[in-house]
Amino acid sequence: NKITEQIKQAHLFKPHRVLSKPLILEGGSIESDGDGTILTTSSCLSNPNRNSNLSKEDIEQALRVQLGAEHVLWLNHGHLAGDDTDGHVDTLARFCSRDTIAYTSCEDITDIHYESLSAMEAELFALKTRDGKPYQLIPLPIPAAIQNSQGERLPANYANFLIINGAVLVPTYNDPNDAKALQALTSCFPDREIIGIDCRSLVHQFGSLHCATMQLPYGVLT
Repeated sequence: NKITEQIKQAHLFKPHRVLSKPLILEGGSIESDGDGTILTTSSCLSNPNRNSNLSKEDIEQALRVQLGAEHVLWLNHGHLAGDDTDGHVDTLARFCSRDTIAYTSCEDITDIHYESLSAMEAELFALKTRDGKPYQLIPLPIPAAIQNSQGERLPANYANFLIINGAVLVPTYNDPNDAKALQALTSCFPDREIIGIDCRSLVHQFGSLHCATMQLPYGVLT
């Protein structure tokens, strides 16, 4: 909030673009298809540490009023070890187009993520577009465990990619699954260059590319 206010004071935003609303809503907690649909997680937006005075219906109404959402989808499962965001959706499931979602997947039944991510996968298969059609789902493998010096597992994932003009920046971890994730996203973004970015140092701060950035849509800046 302080950064946004400083950008406003520097007269970099168009005057009518900055509004303050009583809703705790980090950028990584919602995902939009750009066409009226928002995907989020109940573990984050409905967490008592954020919007404790709001029901799920209240939150949906706020998303409709403030962001123009017409279709709000909730995930009730999905968690990464080491995550300190209460389940930001940008580490779990991302829109690649209006009908395609890439998501963090785990096929190893011995991995601690298997049960939670499998339940999330089932939820994703049940979701429908605004037209009532199922989504095309693109599974992204989960990297091998990365731990910090305290022995904590860090929330390394490939879903935290960043879509920019002409390219998609994808976190990599010097892991055999890097190539699989890059290839999977290549099929999702045929008109963009797919660029891997080594995020081993960034993930030690419990985030990755999308977590560390904020998109500025065309027309926002003066």
